[in-house]
Amino acid sequence: MPTLRNTVFPAVILAAMIATSPAPAASTADLDRDSMEALHSLYRHNPTAEMLSHHARAVLVFPNIVKAGLVFGGAYGEGALIHNDHIEGYYNSFTGSWGLQAGAQSYGYAVFLMTEKAVRYIHETKGWEIGVGPTVVVVDKGAAKNLSTTTLHDDAYAVIFDQQGLMAGVSIEGTKISHVKG
Repeated sequence: MPTLRNTVFPAVILAAMIATSPAPAASTADLDRDSMEALHSLYRHNPTAEMLSHHARAVLVFPNIVKAGLVFGGAYGEGALIHNDHIEGYYNSFTGSWGLQAGAQSYGYAVFLMTEKAVRYIHETKGWEIGVGPTVVVVDKGAAKNLSTTTLHDDAYAVIFDQQGLMAGVSIEGTKISHVKG
């Protein structure tokens, strides 16, 4: 006889998998437009991001990441690598997570690649697993107060923007950024 636990747990896993499965890929023209608009909007609303842009070798921008989960979760989005105001390649971002979490949200993020080492790494590996390779610092409001042109020493800085929705809880996450053909 099925128990509530045996019925609900698989349903929750299935719902999380469906909610976080990648949507059909956007056209490259749409992704180009969305990436450039998101980046310029970020610069208008975040002085730290604008300052980082003046020193970055390239910027990897994901204008829309969708995240959902209930114990198990995931996030997916597509973005572009921008170098000298030109799209240089396309990437997707996938995050899997497990832990105390519930909800759904969308957000964007930009990774400012500050060194040639970071740019080379993303080209040579055709992707990036955050936590492996060049150092990435997530810039929140607290960290932003301490950043200046004299304190920029890390390979990359990530800025999250346009958060919408509600995602509560603590989770263990790992993000993989992969190169895709455009």
